Amino acid sequence: MTLPQTSRPLDVIVIGSGIAGMSTAIALTLSGHRVRVFERVRQLTEVGAGLQVSANAGHVYNALGMGEALIARSVPPDRWVVRLGTTGEVLTAFDLGRPHLEQHGFPCCNIHRADLLDILLDRLHAVAPGALHLGAEATGYAETGNNVTVDLADGRQISGDLLVAADGVRSPIRSQILGPDRAEFSGNVAWRSVIPADRLPADFMPPDHVAWVGPGRHFVMYWLRNRTLLNVVGVVEGSTDVEESWTVRADWQTFKSDFAGWHPDIQAAINASDRENCFRWSLNIREPVFNWRSERAVVIGDAAHPMLPYLAQGAAAAVEDAAILTRVLAGDAAVPAALERFQRIRAPRAARVVESANRLRRINHMSDEAELRKLIDASADLFAERDTWLYCYNPITAPLDP
Repeated sequence: MTLPQTSRPLDVIVIGSGIAGMSTAIALTLSGHRVRVFERVRQLTEVGAGLQVSANAGHVYNALGMGEALIARSVPPDRWVVRLGTTGEVLTAFDLGRPHLEQHGFPCCNIHRADLLDILLDRLHAVAPGALHLGAEATGYAETGNNVTVDLADGRQISGDLLVAADGVRSPIRSQILGPDRAEFSGNVAWRSVIPADRLPADFMPPDHVAWVGPGRHFVMYWLRNRTLLNVVGVVEGSTDVEESWTVRADWQTFKSDFAGWHPDIQAAINASDRENCFRWSLNIREPVFNWRSERAVVIGDAAHPMLPYLAQGAAAAVEDAAILTRVLAGDAAVPAALERFQRIRAPRAARVVESANRLRRINHMSDEAELRKLIDASADLFAERDTWLYCYNPITAPLDP
């Protein structure tokens, strides 16, 4: 499966060199466009933690020529396991590895964000040498009927045919198109840590994706980098005084106290965490929006559809954007019409993902254990339902109507 070739090459400006920005830049380059990527930081460093790549995103990575590299640096989980946070009782478990591959044509993969960004960066350098410009912070844009001009913080102006803003929820381009941010605190704060395996007990856990659930909190564990790193994320109901940034360090003792009384495996993971590198951030809800564009500018990824992490689809939705935008721009329509079509195709699906993640927030923290067990008993149907619309979607071949 490959991306279509455009008959009308464009000069495209991409803002942001994260997963959304680099995926889009690679896809548009392969389709025949000239792409330049502008990133505000002066040096790319290893940031973040683990993320999930499901088949709906995997098909895009295959089309970008990096699917095999991604699989080689990931850990495909054998099973999805849900356990009671206090006792460790297994509430439900089902196979995830082989069934996902056989049903959808690409394995479910857990990968470190930094490893995925490395693969994307290598591919971008291969297909578009010199396209990435660091130390270039976008502050706004102006457009005419024929082009768009981006203002950079250092006073430079960059012009092109199309602007793609992939610079996250705090994007100034997002603010210019959508207006002031309207975020509502979800009531939850998240912890994350990445733990070297040699700091954990031997045979700590199999290559599963494990979610520990209970009243007011949940805790997720899965392996990265050939099982040399354990990714952990803990979510608790908390206060509004926590910053919405997953790069802010927080007090390890608070992390430990938030999960006091939970299973010894969780205590072992928290005890093994680097006490100087525990991170905590607030989880905010933003209702789906359906206007992602102006005449020659469009937002994608978190700049268009920020979502809670409970469905593990933020990165996948971003690369879906990259594929669909590339496909609509390969047609004969003028840029404004192509952006309108892109928005009509993508916004309803992205909204469904956002709303599904919001629903999971309520399920994960049920205060009534009996009700929680009922919901978990029904979870097989919940996951089977996702197979029918979420994971089975192939952005490279899906119909482009409307």
